[in-house]
Amino acid sequence: MQTRPLGRTGIQVSPYCLGTMMFGRAGNPDHDDCVRIIHRALDSGINFIDSADVYGPHGMSEEIVGAALKSRRDDIVLATKVNGSMGDDPNRRGSSRRWIVTAVEHSLRRLQTDRIDLYQIHHPDPRTDIEETLSALNDLVRAGKVRAIGTSNLPASEIVEAQWVAERRGLQRFRTEQPTYSILNRAIEREILPICQRYGMGVLVWSPLAMGLLTGRYRKGRPPARNARMNWVPRHLTDERKLDTVEQLLPLAKEADLSLTHLAMAFTIAHPGVTSAIIGPRTMEHLDDLLAGAVVTLDDEVLDRIDRIVPPGTDISPLDVSYVPPAIEHAALRRRSADERAAV
Repeated sequence: MQTRPLGRTGIQVSPYCLGTMMFGRAGNPDHDDCVRIIHRALDSGINFIDSADVYGPHGMSEEIVGAALKSRRDDIVLATKVNGSMGDDPNRRGSSRRWIVTAVEHSLRRLQTDRIDLYQIHHPDPRTDIEETLSALNDLVRAGKVRAIGTSNLPASEIVEAQWVAERRGLQRFRTEQPTYSILNRAIEREILPICQRYGMGVLVWSPLAMGLLTGRYRKGRPPARNARMNWVPRHLTDERKLDTVEQLLPLAKEADLSLTHLAMAFTIAHPGVTSAIIGPRTMEHLDDLLAGAVVTLDDEVLDRIDRIVPPGTDISPLDVSYVPPAIEHAALRRRSADERAAV
């Protein structure tokens, strides 16, 4: 695979990044098979791997990645994330200095390495001052435990704020952002991607297949099977607007002589602001199918037709796991109290 610059870090990465959320009990519980999948991806030209301390769950994915990379570590750009809950203790989560400096040691141990190439804050943490977070990450970079730092799911205004704080305090700044992006979820084209381009940030996008909707396996009028591992049906798989859009994309993919999967993947990496698209195979079959589409490029006619189906900068509807800002999630933050309303 050709490589692309990861923002202005000087690091070169493949346009596909191997995501490891499906490695472990939550996806593929066969550790040896997961290791084989990682090796196949590396042998195919992928040099970028993304994990998180919560994947697997609770570090299992990092352990699998560490076992797979024992003899290949120097050839890989290794990314992982911190912030998710790692236990019942309320201090074993978030973006405080207290937790970051502890969590990174756990990740280094599980990954069997002495440095992480890209250490990312998994979700925004409204409880923690961004200066606190950046200061802790700055110390990790100075100590050589982390090479570059990034974020995931950060709203545009908070990306800008973090850049300003880093400049004002002389701290390491966020070099990457990891948002969701697919044909069905294009909202980041409005602000996130332009802002990342303005600040020279790399962008690795998650869920380019809209959590399975853009594989063609889920169709209108065909109820999806319950998730065998979680015993539930994700809401987005029954979203009528998304299913209607899939029905419009399928004939377009057929006319382009592509599978819907390959069309969707090629769309995400066509944007000049996107560095890599994260693929999350659970099986070798999934990986082989994704790799088969790695050479696909879309011409302007196909991209124009996608724009007509899903206008640029729009989300058909959010994914179930998308980050929801507190001001939207909590009604009390957008409503005056009863006493205040009565006083008006």
